[in-house]
Amino acid sequence: MKRILKVALLAIIAINFSLADASAVSKPKYKPFVLASKGAGEMAATVAEVSTKLTAAGLEIVGTHSPYPTATILVVTNDAMKQTAAKSERGGFGAAQRVSITDQGGEIQVSYTNPYYMAGAYRMDGNLDFAAKTLEGALGKTEEYGMSDGMSDSDLRDYHYMFGMEYFTDPHYLSRFLNHTDAVAAVEKGLAAGTSGITKVYRIDIPGKEEVLFGVAMNGAKGAGDQQDDKFLMSEIDFKDIRSSAHLPYEMLVTGNRVYALSARFRIAISFPDLAMMGDNSFMNIMDSPNTIKAALISVAGDVWAKK
Repeated sequence: MKRILKVALLAIIAINFSLADASAVSKPKYKPFVLASKGAGEMAATVAEVSTKLTAAGLEIVGTHSPYPTATILVVTNDAMKQTAAKSERGGFGAAQRVSITDQGGEIQVSYTNPYYMAGAYRMDGNLDFAAKTLEGALGKTEEYGMSDGMSDSDLRDYHYMFGMEYFTDPHYLSRFLNHTDAVAAVEKGLAAGTSGITKVYRIDIPGKEEVLFGVAMNGAKGAGDQQDDKFLMSEIDFKDIRSSAHLPYEMLVTGNRVYALSARFRIAISFPDLAMMGDNSFMNIMDSPNTIKAALISVAGDVWAKK
């Protein structure tokens, strides 16, 4: 009898290990960016070529951002991305994907944000599989990069850099208006004026709900200095051989009568999860950026706190 029980126990243990292994296999891991190609070339010609490929694939280029001469980011969306964004709370943050063309020491790198990764990070209703396939079909896929080990979808949906730092569900609350129309108008006005050195790169209206995503450029020379400056921040955090230029641009989201932005302690960390806390090229060198960026974006939104 004891022998039978022992055999049964060993069988149960073996089954549990098998299930654990199967679970691990069934959970693919993703990295923040996809390298489409790299090699000799010329920036302007490559930007034009990539733009043509994206448009031919049915993607709309809603904005272009060139934070410094060696990088151009094309922001793309389509109806399917916008419809998916409409299904989840603050899903508008995931309504676009970003494609970067970077000149790294004479080598032209074409990369894009990984839709699978972003779908998890922004807790979207769906994995944006269609977006991943569209971008790969248009531009190709050499490798995923941006961290040493990837994260599963479930890990991404519960991600924060470390204890005490924000999750996706902890955005900055920038302003509150009487209605959605007033909120959108205020952000448009602030961006048009270049308030605190912040200007508009693109706008995406989310269908079927009161939600608008704005992509913004940050110029510290016209604002509060380096800690809210695209070029400076990237010089500190984007230092590896394969550049992560598609981290930019930053976003503001109007949802209902409220204006939000992701905390830089989440928004930067999700693009650079392996960034060290201290040392050269670390969070310590940009430690003032979360509050500086927040203050600048509050200024853009008007710092309004209306009561109905």
